[in-house]
Amino acid sequence: MTFLKKRIYGLIGLPLKHSFSAAMHNAAFKALKINAEYRLFEIRPQDVDDFLAQLDKNNINGLNVTIPYKEKVLKFVKLDQESSFLRQVQAVNTIAKKDGAWTGFNTDIAGFSRHLKEQFDPVGKKAAILGAGGAAKAVAYVLASLKVDSISVFDVDHQKSSKITDMIKEIFPGFTIYPVDKIEGLEVKDKDLLVNATPVGLKEEDPCLFKSGQLHSNLFVYDLVYNPAQTKLLALAERAGARVSNGLGMLLYQGMLSFRIWTGQEAPRQVMEETLNSGLSVKKYNSKKEKPC
Repeated sequence: MTFLKKRIYGLIGLPLKHSFSAAMHNAAFKALKINAEYRLFEIRPQDVDDFLAQLDKNNINGLNVTIPYKEKVLKFVKLDQESSFLRQVQAVNTIAKKDGAWTGFNTDIAGFSRHLKEQFDPVGKKAAILGAGGAAKAVAYVLASLKVDSISVFDVDHQKSSKITDMIKEIFPGFTIYPVDKIEGLEVKDKDLLVNATPVGLKEEDPCLFKSGQLHSNLFVYDLVYNPAQTKLLALAERAGARVSNGLGMLLYQGMLSFRIWTGQEAPRQVMEETLNSGLSVKKYNSKKEKPC
């Protein structure tokens, strides 16, 4: 009797303790009786190149990629030819072996787009983005393609803010997008949508991104962070009367697409969604004594 070797998939990034991806994908493999396992690969920056060079040797068949490696993996893969915009976006969050070569995809784009449209109509709205890394590139691309009126971008690395605005202007000529040199420059009081595409909020000790009074009730605040389910930013937004969402739905939808890319099978949505929800813990800042900021 011949036993097939278990296929290995996983997530590469740093840090990964917050991630629900392994639970979600392993539940999906089990439900469809696929001989595979999803693992978390917390790799130091100096070890990334060696890790990627050993994928075939270690029987790794596909990876999701998160902070801080969504741009770094570009030199290791060819880009999915059906997604020609990836050459301009320059951010990959999923890789798979296709026709003997490692190929890069961006499932964040479809995941964010699908989840956002379920809750908010972005057409003609004014948007602000915190962050200018790989995730922010996907967010900016989606918002521009969905015809928001304008986007302002802030990142502590001002050069990255400028690069992301140049990228969007190249893909969408004439679109209004501009970098700002401080958070106050986002002018959130005049915005309809605020997206946090930074990892700020993952840790309890992370600072507040805004002060009480800077957010307003006509704002929709989307935080890509999903663990904790209620970040300080979302708690502050709720206190201001704003509508809010964390990134759990984005994680689900991008995970379903990654699963299909890797296995060729439709992902079991209900199983994956129930697994994500069962792992969620919510810290609420409800009492007057325990304010988020």
